[in-house]
Amino acid sequence: MKILVVGNGGRESALGWKLSQDSRVTQLYFANGNASTAALGQNYPSDDIPSLRNLVIKEKIDLTIVGPEAPLVDGIVDDFKSHGLEIFGPKGRAAKLEGSKSFSKKFMKKHGIKTAHAEIFDSYVEALKYAKDHAYPLVVKASGLAGGKGVVICDDYEHAESTLTQFMMDRIFGDAGIRVIIEEYLEGFETSVIAFSNGESIFPCIPVKDYKKVHNGDTGANTGGMGSVAPCPFFTEEHNQDFVQNILEPTIKGLQEEFLTFKGIIFFGLMVTKNGCYLLEYNMRFGDPETQSLMVLMENNLLDVIHDCLEGRNPELKFKDDKAVCLVLTSGGYPKNYETGFEITGVEKVTHSNLFFAGAELRGKRVITTGGRVLSLVATGKTYEEAKEKVYSDALPIKYDYEYYREDIGKF
Repeated sequence: MKILVVGNGGRESALGWKLSQDSRVTQLYFANGNASTAALGQNYPSDDIPSLRNLVIKEKIDLTIVGPEAPLVDGIVDDFKSHGLEIFGPKGRAAKLEGSKSFSKKFMKKHGIKTAHAEIFDSYVEALKYAKDHAYPLVVKASGLAGGKGVVICDDYEHAESTLTQFMMDRIFGDAGIRVIIEEYLEGFETSVIAFSNGESIFPCIPVKDYKKVHNGDTGANTGGMGSVAPCPFFTEEHNQDFVQNILEPTIKGLQEEFLTFKGIIFFGLMVTKNGCYLLEYNMRFGDPETQSLMVLMENNLLDVIHDCLEGRNPELKFKDDKAVCLVLTSGGYPKNYETGFEITGVEKVTHSNLFFAGAELRGKRVITTGGRVLSLVATGKTYEEAKEKVYSDALPIKYDYEYYREDIGKF
C-alpha cells in the first residue's frame, strides 16, 4: 500500500512511525512533512487540496490520512471522495464541529451534551456589555481555527476587554476571531479523549493529559501543547462512565440526527470538575501532542484500525499497560514571536525515547529549526516517573539556539 499523511507536525511523525511498522506499507508520502518524515518516506512540498489530489492520482496512493484541522475544514475529504479516492476523515460539514466553535456549541446545546454555559457574539459592543456584567474568571474563545491559541481565561474585565479587542478588532487570528464565545469558567483538570469513528459508532482511546500552557505550573499563554501523558492519571472509571453517558452517547445520537456521521477521528476536549465531565470542544482529527503518547502505547496495527472504520467494522482498541510521557521542545518565544533557522545537534544521543520532529527540516545533512514546536520526545515506562526521567535525560544533549521546554511534564 501507498499512504499519504497530510501535515508536518510531531503528530504526523508519530503516525508515520506507527504506519512504517506495517509490512503492507510500501511507500509513505507526507505533505509537507519534516525531518522525521523525510526518513520514513517522501516529503511532498505542497499541501493545497488540488495538488494533493493530483499527487494521489499520479502516484496511485491507496489511502490518505489527514493530520491537521485546516484541510478538513476546507473540504479535502469532500474533494477526494468526489474523485473516488480513499481518505480517512470527516467531510467539511462535520469538520465544522471544530472549525466553528459557535456551530459546535449550538450542537452541544441542541443535543443535551454536558458543556459549560456560553453565549455567542458577533458584536464587539455586545460582547463587552456581557463581559462587564458577569463574574470572573470568564473564558473568551475565538470561534474559528486559531492553532490551539484562541482560548483565553480572563481574570477581570480589563483582561476580557483587551482579549476581545485583540480578537474582534485587531483580528490577531484573522477572521477566526470575528465571532467569539464567552463561556463560564470551569475548575478542574483537562483530559483529551481521541476516538475512532466507523460511521455508526465511536470508539475511544485511553484518555490523555495535555499540557497547554507555555510555562511551568500551567502558567503563561496557551499553546498547541507543550507535552502529554497517557493514560491521564486522574481520569477514573467513574469519570469515564459520566463521559460515556453525558457526552459520548448524545454526541453519537446528535451526529446521526444531523447527518454528520463520518469515518475518521473525533477528539473530545474535556474538563473534569467536582460535578463530573464537561465537553469544552470537539476536534475532528488526531491531537498533537496527544497522538505521540498514544502511538507508542497502541498495540493495534494502526492501518487495521483505520480499515475497520472505513469498512464499517468495530475496531477493538488495545493499549499497553505502560505509562507514556511526551515532552515538546520549542523555539524560545513560542507561541508568540520566535526565531528559526538554527541547527539542531545532539539528537544521535537520544537513547531512551522516540524522537518525532515537527518544526524542523533536513538541509543537506543538517537538521534546522523551522517552527515553534520543534520536536517531541516520547518515552514509556512502568511508572510515570520512569518515563519522565527518560525524556528529560534525552532532552539534555539536544541543543539549538533559543531552545525551550517545560520542566514539569509528567510531574502533575
